[in-house]
Amino acid sequence: MRQISSLLQGLARSLSVGWDRRGDGGAGAGDGKAAAPAVLRTSGTVWGEGSETFAAVCSRRGEKGTNQDCSIVWEGFGCQEDTIFCGIFDGHGPWGHYVAKAVRDSLPPSLLCHWQEALTLASLIDGEKKLSDCRFDLSKQSYVAACAAVDDELRRSRRLDAVYSGSTALSIVKQGGLMVIANVGDSRAVLGTRSDDGALAAVQLTVDFKPNLPQEKERIRRCNGQVYCLADEPGVYRVWQPSRDSPGLAMSRAFGDYSVKDYGVISAPEVTQRKISSRDHFVILATDGVWDVLSNEEAVQIVAGTPDRGKAAKRLVECAVRAWRRRRRGIAVDDCSAICLFFHSPPS
Repeated sequence: MRQISSLLQGLARSLSVGWDRRGDGGAGAGDGKAAAPAVLRTSGTVWGEGSETFAAVCSRRGEKGTNQDCSIVWEGFGCQEDTIFCGIFDGHGPWGHYVAKAVRDSLPPSLLCHWQEALTLASLIDGEKKLSDCRFDLSKQSYVAACAAVDDELRRSRRLDAVYSGSTALSIVKQGGLMVIANVGDSRAVLGTRSDDGALAAVQLTVDFKPNLPQEKERIRRCNGQVYCLADEPGVYRVWQPSRDSPGLAMSRAFGDYSVKDYGVISAPEVTQRKISSRDHFVILATDGVWDVLSNEEAVQIVAGTPDRGKAAKRLVECAVRAWRRRRRGIAVDDCSAICLFFHSPPS
């Protein structure tokens, strides 16, 4: 039980002190290192001494007003030296930037609380021997419970009006050689890895939860919601209330958006895991502003082709902005944000 006890003590320490020790926009940028635990909430870099990872973050406001994207990188997550939490959030609606920041601030500590509860209960029931066998199940259970708690907290908030505003949430928890990915909405995680022939390949790790996906569309229609495109937006499917042309939500899962929560929009995450191999070099977490104009393969090549890893996210975002202006002329550039998390030395 010693291993479980140590982990639980680390989680407790993280909840009490780790959240207050924050990095800034230049965390780790000056000397390449940041003290653990370090929390980065702006563009910048974080070097994970214990987790042997390096994270580069960049966010760029588009041409639609306030930047509604935000992110977090928490090195030493749960006060575990080999653990890092990365999350990216994309708000929408009039209060979207506030909702995104609220989810960013609430989800990591909520996940830690539910993870601690799940570990404690599992250790009492099954003991440490069986705990390793159900570790992913506990992670998934904790993520689902944390997302439900955060969404309920938003609903009850008197500070935020999230009826017609909401946010996506894409996050990963990397502990040692294992990565757990949780996705709510249409942001995307893409892995840069080597294929059998040695070529650099892109592997999409998440699903873009758009309303026209068969399983999503079926759930929405079962709840009497509507899914269709407007005449001037062919191919852009949105969620509508049954008797009103509102709100026109372009995703099927989100925090907030309570005007359509009774009509099939949910905040439940899809949770998956991946064991990191020596072939896996980095993972990209980015909002739809990036993926709307860049393919998975283009993004991976851009990141891999950036000599200075600390500038990888910035270069990816800059390429996305240029692609918007080149490929979607006459359309306002969307907010573009990305986290590039490197596992090993950059591929040659």
